[in-house]
Amino acid sequence: MKKEKKDKKEHKDSVEKEAESQQEAQGKKTEEEEYNSLWDNHLRLQAEFDNYKKRSFKERSEFIKFANEGLILELLSILDNFERGIRSAELKKDFDLLHQGVDMISRQLHALLEAKGLKRIKSAGEKFDPHQHDAMEVIEDEEAKEERVIEEMQPGYTLNGRIIRPAKVKVVKKKEAEKQRCQEAESEEKEKEDKEKEEESKEEKGIDKIEK
Repeated sequence: MKKEKKDKKEHKDSVEKEAESQQEAQGKKTEEEEYNSLWDNHLRLQAEFDNYKKRSFKERSEFIKFANEGLILELLSILDNFERGIRSAELKKDFDLLHQGVDMISRQLHALLEAKGLKRIKSAGEKFDPHQHDAMEVIEDEEAKEERVIEEMQPGYTLNGRIIRPAKVKVVKKKEAEKQRCQEAESEEKEKEDKEKEEESKEEKGIDKIEK
């Protein structure tokens, strides 16, 4: 009787242990499956991100490569006019016709660039501005009151308000010798005034002593 009870207990314990072992194995299998699933997702996301970077780089390269396509197409029509003008002038041997054609093309080109935001910097007759003007030559003149541009040697331009090329200019400024003479005259005048004040002060002191 005791032996039978003992066998039943051992059998029960064995069944429980086997069940626990199966549960543990199932748990490990589930964790492993979850890990593998997460790792697969990570690899897939990494591959998608790498493809996105490659695609973005290609698109950016294509954009940079053809960014000026619209401008080039508009310039081509001006180039066509230029070539037609040259051929026409060669056939007719007419210099005036060639000059008119070149002038027309110049106006077309300027109009196109202005429409794109290009603006010419004002120079001749303007006050010298070191941010907009590059002084290539400076002339001194006694009658000059301030630094001023007297000749534009190469035009400067801004693009949408930003300076992309300063103008090369010739500048006139007040002659240094004249400035120095003015300063010396002012200094002499000041010294003269100081002496007069000093003499007046001495005279006042002398009068005070006599009165005392």
